[in-house]
Amino acid sequence: MGYFRSTLYLMFMWLTIPVATTIFLIVYPIPYKYRSRLISSWSRVTLSVLSFICGLKFEISGHENIPEKPCIIFCKHQSTWETMALQLLFTPQVWILKRELLWIPFFGWTLASMKSIAIDRSSSKKALKQVVEQGTQRLNEGNWVVIFPEGTRTRPGDKPNYKVGGAMLANQSKFDVLPIAHNAGEFWPKGQYVKKAGTIKMVIGPVIKSSELSTKEISRNAEQWIETTLNEIYEKTY
Repeated sequence: MGYFRSTLYLMFMWLTIPVATTIFLIVYPIPYKYRSRLISSWSRVTLSVLSFICGLKFEISGHENIPEKPCIIFCKHQSTWETMALQLLFTPQVWILKRELLWIPFFGWTLASMKSIAIDRSSSKKALKQVVEQGTQRLNEGNWVVIFPEGTRTRPGDKPNYKVGGAMLANQSKFDVLPIAHNAGEFWPKGQYVKKAGTIKMVIGPVIKSSELSTKEISRNAEQWIETTLNEIYEKTY
């Protein structure tokens, strides 16, 4: 049954993503803050369909920690799910991602229209400079900047390896960091076709004041909060 439901959901995505991408590209001339609301609405639809077809729901806590001013979001990256869920909470937002994602038909085109900061991971020095310069620019324009500090999706239980780019952006731009933890990988893990029914728990943490900390301290504090909170989610769930 899980395989059948996952196939239905995949069919829904295949049929609708080209249509959604076309709409996003048509409205490209509109200011991004308005386009981002359209993208947020699309994410809400896809998550509702995911819940209906696959029985995969979610609960989000910690809304009171979201600051009024956009900042840098450090989010655990275990699944595809969080890339949609974050759109419900933060608009307009931009992502720091590997440039190869922009080459994916339809999906990559949408990312390109979202002011994404697409880095070449083969050149770490150039990538760090790009993250700081473009990230600061996006923040000053009023955008939330989303970064997955581990750089790629990880499986539950994998040892984290947090990269320094996001923390360096926070330190040099003086914009705060908002850490987010979730257990989406338990239900929609990397490389697994079948999506398990259940309820994903996402927790939004307290703001980390970057102006008061060094780059290493920002990274360490974010990692400690995210990993500790993730363990607490696992303990409460299992």
